[in-house]
Amino acid sequence: MSEQVKQAENVLTVSALSARLTQALTEFFPQTVTLDAEISNFKTYPSGHWYFSLTDGDASLSAVMFKGANRLVRLVARDGLKVRVRCEVNFYPPNGRLQLVVKRMAEEGVGDQKAKLEALKAKLIAEGLTDSQRKQPLPPMPRCVGLITSPKGAVVRDMLTILNKRWPLASVRVYSAAVQGENAPQELVSALKRATTEELVQVLIIGRGGGASEDLSAFNDEQLCRSVAACPIPIISAVGHETDSGLTDLVADLRAATPSQAAEIATPDLPEMIERLTQLEARILSRANTLISLAQQRLELSVHKLSMSVSQHTNHSRDHLRRLERNLVPPSEYIKLKRHDVTHLQTRLSRAIDQGIKQTTSVLGHLTGQLDSLSPLATLGRGYGILLKGDTNRHRSIGSVDDVEEQSPVEIRLKDGRLNATIDQILKDPS
Repeated sequence: MSEQVKQAENVLTVSALSARLTQALTEFFPQTVTLDAEISNFKTYPSGHWYFSLTDGDASLSAVMFKGANRLVRLVARDGLKVRVRCEVNFYPPNGRLQLVVKRMAEEGVGDQKAKLEALKAKLIAEGLTDSQRKQPLPPMPRCVGLITSPKGAVVRDMLTILNKRWPLASVRVYSAAVQGENAPQELVSALKRATTEELVQVLIIGRGGGASEDLSAFNDEQLCRSVAACPIPIISAVGHETDSGLTDLVADLRAATPSQAAEIATPDLPEMIERLTQLEARILSRANTLISLAQQRLELSVHKLSMSVSQHTNHSRDHLRRLERNLVPPSEYIKLKRHDVTHLQTRLSRAIDQGIKQTTSVLGHLTGQLDSLSPLATLGRGYGILLKGDTNRHRSIGSVDDVEEQSPVEIRLKDGRLNATIDQILKDPS
């Protein structure tokens, strides 16, 4: 059929019709649309893409969610799961199929749950349960570490392995509790109370591995959050993978991206500490050796200075001793000199004694002459006598006629003897 006939009859090719359908869909659905539907015929391909159908029971549409988008989904996609999706309407010409390209997927009703979660979060923040001022520091070297988690699974094994490797000096207590399901919040609260009551651990780790949002919902429980905030023991919240964040992460003293990271945060690294101590020991020994070397140098310098000083002092003393030796007189000469000095001193002493005796004799003669001139005996020598009363044992001189009476005994002392007499008559000179 010629081209003119096709145009006359308005005949289109399949490609042209597909292009018009694609254009029509693009013009009618310029943006993404939101659907509430149920997943069916779900398949995951080796490429990582998801292929499934979305149905509401009356109609069904094919859908695809490529690897880059489904990595951000926090639920386990499966047949029968009711979801809310945002998608683009796409017509795929090669097979002539209308297909929905899903950009986002969440469990149906998640919007309401998220609103409740945000309201609880705002309430906890308003009450100050998330304030950094009330959060406790972790102990630097805990003696016992407590784990509040499920005793089964890889999470607890990973934490035990890390704790034993990093800090084998600490014991570990596992407080068993469900980490998902209806009973999980109450079991977690009970486990936390047991740890607080026992008072055996210095730090607690509460958490679990990653999962869908509904699996992590236990860690958004209000009672659990308040129990974590009120716990007197420092507590690390480690819920889900790094991109997940629950309310316990906000009220705990510290948040870890994963349980394994929490185990690393809670304990020091013993091999690293030993290495640091070894390095410090080496630095201390090096510093000590340096100080010892410096002290030894100072000691040697001091010894040298002391030796020089002692040598100088010894030489000075030796020179002084030699001078003294040169000035030293032999004993015989010294005795001779001293004997000469003694003889000289004896001579001077004899002269001094003789001169002293002469001077004393002269003074004594002079004084004797003066005494003789004043002595009554000298008067007696010239013929005078001394008249004394002799009527008592004591002889008293008579200086007046009034001193005696007639017939009184008297004594007359002359220069060469005494005379005893009696007063015969008393005659007074006329006045």
